[in-house]
Amino acid sequence: MPPVLFRDIRLFDGHDVRPRTSVLVDAGRIAALGDDLPASGADVVPGAGRTLLPGLIDAHVHITLPGLRHGFAFGVTTQLDMFADPAVLRAVRAQAARGGAVSDVRSAGIGATAPGGHPAQLVHHGLFGPFPALASPSDAPAFVAARVAEGSDYLKVFASSVPGEGHRPSLTADAVAALVAAAHERGLLAVVHATDVRSALEAVRAGADGLAHLPFDRPPGREFVAELAARDVFVVPTLTVLESFCGRPGTCGPEAARALDAAALANLAAPMAPSAADGYAAEYAAEIVAPLARAGVCVLAGTDAGAPGTAHGLSLHRELELLVDAGLTPRAALVAATSAPARRFGLADRGEIVVGKRADLVLVAGNPLAEIEATRRVVGVCREGVLRAAGAG
Repeated sequence: MPPVLFRDIRLFDGHDVRPRTSVLVDAGRIAALGDDLPASGADVVPGAGRTLLPGLIDAHVHITLPGLRHGFAFGVTTQLDMFADPAVLRAVRAQAARGGAVSDVRSAGIGATAPGGHPAQLVHHGLFGPFPALASPSDAPAFVAARVAEGSDYLKVFASSVPGEGHRPSLTADAVAALVAAAHERGLLAVVHATDVRSALEAVRAGADGLAHLPFDRPPGREFVAELAARDVFVVPTLTVLESFCGRPGTCGPEAARALDAAALANLAAPMAPSAADGYAAEYAAEIVAPLARAGVCVLAGTDAGAPGTAHGLSLHRELELLVDAGLTPRAALVAATSAPARRFGLADRGEIVVGKRADLVLVAGNPLAEIEATRRVVGVCREGVLRAAGAG
């Protein structure tokens, strides 16, 4: 493939913005940045009125084979899966490894839950095969060892059920602490699902590295902010799926019909029943995003894509808009979808436009630093230096 030169473009490098510069991509990597780069036989992409971003990273998905394509079409070049059937995951990893117009993927594989706990209902609905659960804290080392053997990149722990499930069993605080310790012993991050404040705080105090959602059973409050800040815990608010829990369908514009298949469009338009979140409110989570950021807590952009009311790729743009509505600046929201998840999940080769790093990039029309909605206007997506026009296979 010939080199690609993005000429005279607005650049967001994962941290800061340069109003006008050029970026040369060669052999799958960022080769040079500067104001007067020679074309040197490169394919030249004009930058006027456009912004070049690192490929977006969705820090909470449930991956599928179609989801790899859908994510890429919307500029999401890496997806971080938070629970996958191993059989599905093998096929997904193989497809991602072949490259092309698909996202790269990392995965927790099977998450740790109590017998009969969330998401065991997915087995009964035929969406997953049977998977192991944790009967006792003493099972934690063996459970984590099995996930390492299966190739999990980090550990997902279910410390609570989800709204609307009634009294489904949950892991005890001791079991969560044992899982976190076992994960750290194996060099894995421990990412915890907790939709209520009590379970979230217990997980944080047990040493969890991150929360896969913001709790939304009540306002989290200052104690919650202080605990996360003191322990350097990251959080993935997933405001998009919390909207769905409260009965609000995912946003769907012309870009959705262009890139999503019929099943994905149907899932996007079908949020959970509002009664499922009786007593819960997405606003409780949204109202704490800005205080967390001001306290120095690392906020990552993630969607829970695959859940009702969401779509891979498209929903990350909604998440960015919701983070800005919640008080983040557009720049902070973009950091949350690029350099921040790369740093927290140890993806040292991406998330930034820096010489030597992977050329995973997204080109958008407009200026998302001024108008976050501009991220939806994807012109082209680059994975390892191969640029594809939006919608191209």
